[in-house]
Amino acid sequence: MKDETHIDLIRIIFGILIPPLGVFLQVGLGIQLLYSIILTLFFWLPGQIYAVYVILKYNSDGSVTDFLS
Repeated sequence: MKDETHIDLIRIIFGILIPPLGVFLQVGLGIQLLYSIILTLFFWLPGQIYAVYVILKYNSDGSVTDFLS
């Protein structure tokens, strides 16, 4: 659990600094990565917000979590 928390923290930092990299580290290649690239190219802040959302929403195995409850 502790190691997973550190890895999530690193992914969130990458999601803020380089949003597509943070998304790629969380979910790999996919539509989420494409959305992140588009949002980051056109608008940096929405790219960051989307990256952090994806990192918090998806588990490492690709399953979806409900982090709001």
